[in-house]
Parts: sequence; C-alpha cells; structure tokens
Amino acid sequence: MVLRSFAKINLSLLINRKLKNGFHDIQSLFCLIDLKDRIIIKKIKNKKDKITFKGPHSKYVNKSNNTVRKILKIMRKYKIITHYYSIIIFKQIPVFAGLGGGTSNAATLFKFFAKKKSKSISFNKVVEKIGSDFRLFFYNYGFLKNMKTIISLQKHHRLYFLLAGPNIISSTKEVYSKVRKYSKKEKISQAKLKNKKNFIDYIKNSKNDLQSIVEKKHRKISILLDDIKTMRGCYFSRMSGSGSVCYGLFTNQSCSKAALISLRKKHPKFWFSIAKTI
Repeated sequence: MVLRSFAKINLSLLINRKLKNGFHDIQSLFCLIDLKDRIIIKKIKNKKDKITFKGPHSKYVNKSNNTVRKILKIMRKYKIITHYYSIIIFKQIPVFAGLGGGTSNAATLFKFFAKKKSKSISFNKVVEKIGSDFRLFFYNYGFLKNMKTIISLQKHHRLYFLLAGPNIISSTKEVYSKVRKYSKKEKISQAKLKNKKNFIDYIKNSKNDLQSIVEKKHRKISILLDDIKTMRGCYFSRMSGSGSVCYGLFTNQSCSKAALISLRKKHPKFWFSIAKTI
C-alpha cells in the first residue's frame, strides 16, 4: 500500500496568548499543497515495526524518536492496530521547515489505520503526543480558530506557490520561547472568502507572528523573502509556521516556475520547489 502524505502552508499565523500548560493558543489560515512524502506500508510477522526513511530530506529525521514511531505506539496502545509493519517513508518534504512533514506522516498513517476505529481515542490525546498541527491534516483548507477548533473552508481556491528553503534548521520550541507580543483573536467570514480576490487580499494583509523572530536570528530569511516578492506575478512572500521554508503566492503556475528558475541562479545552494493547493 502506498499513501500520499501532503505538506501544509500557514497562510497566516497569529499567536493569541500563552496557555498555562506552556503551549500557545494560535490561529491560522492554512492549506495543504501537492508537495508530498510517499509512505509504503507492508504487514510483517516480526514483533517490532521496521521504519525506514529515504529520500533527499531523510538524513535530518531522528530515526529513534519521530512522529511515525509515536503514532504507531499510540494506535497499538488503543488497539487501533495489532500487527507490526514495514514502513518506508520517502521524504520529499523538508524537515524543520514549517511545512508539517513529520506531523503529516503521522496523520496519514492514523487516517489509514484508524478509519472507523478512530472513535476509540480522542484527538486531544493524539495531539498531546504528536503536536498541535496534527488536526490540520484532516482538512485541505481550513481556519484554526483555536487549539481545539478548526473551521473547514467551503470554497477551495487554486493557489500557486514557490517554496524556498535556505538550509536553516529552525527549532519550533526555540522560536515559540521568544514570543513576547500577542495578536488579537480574529474572526473570518466564509461569505467574503468565497471570492478569490477577497481571499488573497485577506491573507496578503495578514501575517505570521513568528516570522520576525526567525528573521532577527537569520538574516538569510529576510533576504530570501525580499527576493521572492520582487518576482513577477508574486502577490506576497511569507514564512510558513516556525520556518525556515519561505513561500511566495503567485498569480499562476507559469510565474511560479519563472521565479524558481531565476531564484535558483541567485541562491544555488537553497532548496526550491513549486506547489499548488490540492
């Protein structure tokens, strides 16, 4: 069995407050994109799972402590699975990038194995072990209203992106530890966001509260974001999640491809990819 594990982009990210448990209450407009890892699953007779990571970004994965091992342990504890498996993950999604690759892998496996059995375990218990982004991967387009509520967007606009990774490892825990200012809670209007121009205007005028923290530490991020937004057809540039991957939203795929060619020449050591919403 081969599964597709899609990356996500935070179109906006607002930090509202710090919670008593040490985590932060956030809001985010997000979407899944067609950049994906492939997961190959095969049942085995062993009494231990065999998990292998391959591909261009596999070397950065912690082989002994990762979301795939964690989700299998959780599902086995709650008897969602009883057998053991050989699982090979081909990593096309960069690690420590703000694209949720590891969490997507866990959510993809959970959706495949759990199906009707998912009621035997609450999402909150999974989120505690895997991370708050776990909920996002059950929606192609959505608004994270708070840490427990996601509003599924009725209208799915086709969006085109250029993704750029400056080969910086950005620690989510470290970035959040430096948050000192908080944004007010926002409400979204589904009716207004049905129009593509209104939708793009809304996200263009929004922000990522973590971006300035990462930019302050890594000058490369600021330079890259500036370079992206000067490309023809780019609405705006932003960092996804806690970084370090940055993206530009483009008017069409042709402009995103042209920008990729141009920026590859300027930053030959950076990772680049084009993507669109799924």
